[in-house]
Amino acid sequence: MGLSRTLPLLLLVALMLVAAATAERTEEEVRLLYEGWLVRHGKVYNALGEKDRRFEVFKDNLRYIDEHNRPENNHSYTLGLTRFADLTNEEYRATYLGAKRRPARSLNRAPSDRYRFALGEDLPEKVDWRDQGAVAAVKDQGSCGSCWAFSTVAAVEGINKIATGDLIVLSEQELVDCDTTYNEGCNGGLMDYAFEFIISNGGIDSEEDYPYKARDGQCDPNRKNAKVVSIDSYEDVPVNDEKALQKAVANQPISVAIEAGGRNFQLYTSIMAELNVVELVLICSADLFIQGIFNGKCGTQLDHGVAAVGYGTEAGKDYWIVRNSWGDKWGEAGYIKMERNLAASSTGKCGIAMEPSYPTKNGANPPKPAPSPPSPVTPPTVCDSYYTCPASTTCCCIYEYGKYCFAWGCCPLDNAVCCDDHYSCCPHDYPICHVKEGMCLASKNNPLGVKMLKRTPARAGADGGLSSI
Repeated sequence: MGLSRTLPLLLLVALMLVAAATAERTEEEVRLLYEGWLVRHGKVYNALGEKDRRFEVFKDNLRYIDEHNRPENNHSYTLGLTRFADLTNEEYRATYLGAKRRPARSLNRAPSDRYRFALGEDLPEKVDWRDQGAVAAVKDQGSCGSCWAFSTVAAVEGINKIATGDLIVLSEQELVDCDTTYNEGCNGGLMDYAFEFIISNGGIDSEEDYPYKARDGQCDPNRKNAKVVSIDSYEDVPVNDEKALQKAVANQPISVAIEAGGRNFQLYTSIMAELNVVELVLICSADLFIQGIFNGKCGTQLDHGVAAVGYGTEAGKDYWIVRNSWGDKWGEAGYIKMERNLAASSTGKCGIAMEPSYPTKNGANPPKPAPSPPSPVTPPTVCDSYYTCPASTTCCCIYEYGKYCFAWGCCPLDNAVCCDDHYSCCPHDYPICHVKEGMCLASKNNPLGVKMLKRTPARAGADGGLSSI
């Protein structure tokens, strides 16, 4: 039975149990909610004891959510069990934010007056570029600080639709892999630099041809040269002026940077879509069915790139429609409504008016490229004179004696860390081998990790042999 058919019943149940939502939950209720959340988000923990540790974090976040959602607090938005509900706020900020601040004199460009607001100028009361087919489906950056690439691509997809009539879904992975002069892939970047890359490259490839992998990779020259969409230039919206930003958004989707590191942003939600009856009863707050405008606490330390794709007014409150890149299970199906027209601040909510920028485009796209040829064949990784591993893997010694290695194994990653158990290996960005728990950690004091990888035997030459290490 779909949510739309059961909504009246579920809403009635929620209304009947509003009082219970303010009471302390039993351990059994929390555990049941946790197990349902694990299934919903496909979470699996491999390390010994990690599921219980994550449960404690989950429980603490749930207490915070319950306190925020109390009816007497009268908030204009609700919090819920997003995909980040098992992370501390410190872990969330370290993993999912990646926008960098614009330098004081960004690329020495003169500011643009294209969208400067004139007093008395008439602007549309509401705009939603989703209704015009200029916004692609919400995407998911994964555990990679590539928000800057998603913000850039959203703006380019939008202006291309407006200029040509075609919505072409473009490749964030090309920016992550190839735009490395100033930007740093999963370690963060700036939308202005990404626009510069697309201009100097003569265009950008499609998502279909150069799909997203949520990790840093080597730039594929064939796909970098497959330019399906181009832009003419890019400009910055006049800074610290929400009216100028409104004028800009009325004309096209805009790349914006915000401060998104707060706990309320981490757990922001408005409609708990796709939940089952048990989950709804356990959440049991009627406010979860209300469209919420985010007016929570945040500053201006810009750390996250998103796209402003519209604006409007609801119950007398002005808001921005902001497209995020955390999948459609966060916020309002991947979007957030953020408070607009702040009386006491020129920077806008969470700094949204501080660094907005946008691409410009008048002409046609480059001629449709031929299908990209297969990526160049990379030679195997040489372990020694006798052993090799497949391309893009790392040689790790399996059996050593003294200074000699008698057998090699292959870790299925570039630049991997070989663990001391002579059996496992870790990605270079999770370099701490926690052999006992079978996990690779980002640092000694960071509980976030990934499962260790197993080595496979290296290929021996005809002569076999040993090598010094």
